Parts: sequence; C-alpha cells; structure tokens
Amino acid sequence: MYTAIKGVYENGVLTFIETPPSIKKSQVVVLFMDESQQDQSMEEQPQKGVVLGSLANRGYNIPDNFNDPLEDFNDYM
Repeated sequence: MYTAIKGVYENGVLTFIETPPSIKKSQVVVLFMDESQQDQSMEEQPQKGVVLGSLANRGYNIPDNFNDPLEDFNDYM
C-alpha cells in the first residue's frame, strides 16, 4: 500500500505538512518537484459543494417533521 503526504524540503530539512500514518518502519520514496509545481500544489484548493452552516440565517428552515416517517412507506414498516 502506498500513502502520499505533502512536505517541504528546504536547506537539507524535510518538514511534513501533513501527519504521516503511524507506521513503525517503512521504506519511503521522496519526489522532488520543481518550484512552479510546488507553488501550485501548496495553494489551498477552493472547497466545492455546500459548506456546513453556509445557509444559516438566510431564510432556509428545516420543518419540524423532517425526520418523521413518510406515509408512503407505512406498508413496509
């Protein structure tokens, strides 16, 4: 199994940006990318989809009976 994590190598020191998995011993492969690729990959990517809480206080309400069983499924219960 391969696991990839991000890090930065600078002046002979490798600093992990992400936490490596808890493995007692493992072989590793280090891939050095040129700076143009590194700058693009280190930038945070914008989140896609709906962010939790993003619709709060915007007039959207969940009805009180949202989690109630649907009448259409009464025959199956």
